[in-house]
Amino acid sequence: MAATTLTPPTEIIHLTGISWQTYERLLDELRDRRLRLTYNRGSLEIMAPSPEHERYKKLAGRFVETLAEELDIRIEPLGSTTFKHPELSGAEPDECFYIYNIDAVRGKKRLSPVTDPPPDLVVEIDITSESRGRLATYADLGVLEVWVYNGTTLSIQQLQNQEYVTASSSQFFPNLPIAEIAGFLQQAETVDYLELVKIFRAWVKAQIDVN
Repeated sequence: MAATTLTPPTEIIHLTGISWQTYERLLDELRDRRLRLTYNRGSLEIMAPSPEHERYKKLAGRFVETLAEELDIRIEPLGSTTFKHPELSGAEPDECFYIYNIDAVRGKKRLSPVTDPPPDLVVEIDITSESRGRLATYADLGVLEVWVYNGTTLSIQQLQNQEYVTASSSQFFPNLPIAEIAGFLQQAETVDYLELVKIFRAWVKAQIDVN
């Protein structure tokens, strides 16, 4: 399958020396705008995602849900919910899922950054090659696993000793070659969305039969 080259989002701003109070004020003021804010220890990224970014984000999230459906794994998808480690870091993932900690958040209309756990799995579409800054934020939050798709490959990052290391398999779907999902994401611009989901589902079923 041919690799897809992702183009940068239409607008991205990086700021430094930003206080936590300023970050929270911006979150409140920009709540109704289609902007994504990532804060890490004084650094702030503000991004207006492109249609291309949103296409891959939506498809990647659907693939995670398909994996869970076929493997009969309970998940709670919370999309781009804002998560915070007060005074330190905050982020809005492209897609996120509770798996191990699903019972701690199911049915809640609001999550507390103090008493509620972070999502177990985050999916990031890395168009700008800036995922390292977001990974530092997710490490502060305590996210167990992050999948990063850069247009060519999908890497699995697992939290170990407060840092992410690249893993060969997912702790949530350990018997499946998750990295091969990149090949399906590369078809997002040439294959109909629902048709691609069907193709992916068939692949998942075949992998389950093999294992």
